[in-house]
Amino acid sequence: MAISTEDIKKLRESTGAGILDCRKALESADGDLNKALDFLREKGLAKAAKRASRNASEGVVELYNHGNGRVGVMVEVNVETDFVGRSEAFRELAHEIALQIAASSPEYIREEDIPQEVLDKEAQIAAAKAREDGKPEAILPRIVEGTLEKFKNEVVLMRQPYIRNEDITIQQLINEKVVALGENIVVRRFARWALGETTSEEE
Repeated sequence: MAISTEDIKKLRESTGAGILDCRKALESADGDLNKALDFLREKGLAKAAKRASRNASEGVVELYNHGNGRVGVMVEVNVETDFVGRSEAFRELAHEIALQIAASSPEYIREEDIPQEVLDKEAQIAAAKAREDGKPEAILPRIVEGTLEKFKNEVVLMRQPYIRNEDITIQQLINEKVVALGENIVVRRFARWALGETTSEEE
């Protein structure tokens, strides 16, 4: 079937992929925009995985404050070259990640950053609550697993739904930019402060 220039443009705007990749995705999806989007995301995931091992030491420390200085965020986002690090597309991504942190208060960057004792404690709480609610012992492991998945989606930056498009996670957003920019992108570290909050050191 004939693929319209308008569809290619729409797909390009939402993914940042190249014109030829967008045309190929639409052809393989018989012109279905949603399927083409999934096709590009899967392809992007494969490309992003290939680039993930490459060293990323350039980039930016993005500063963001929200609500007239009531919430402040500092995040370091790295790429492979200074050239890409200075590009508008990369700077926009760093800003979006800072916005996400301000709005969604993640505690960790990746799932593997969560200490095992934190997961164990959440699992114990979930099991105790399920027993209190009278759930059968046989289904407790499933309930605990579901609760832990939900917990990770809330506290892990990479697993959080992107605030501007909840159909994708922050990891998927970054993967799309990896494909568009052609370089590995790493969120190195972040800090978030809210006015009046007590830090663990002060407690």
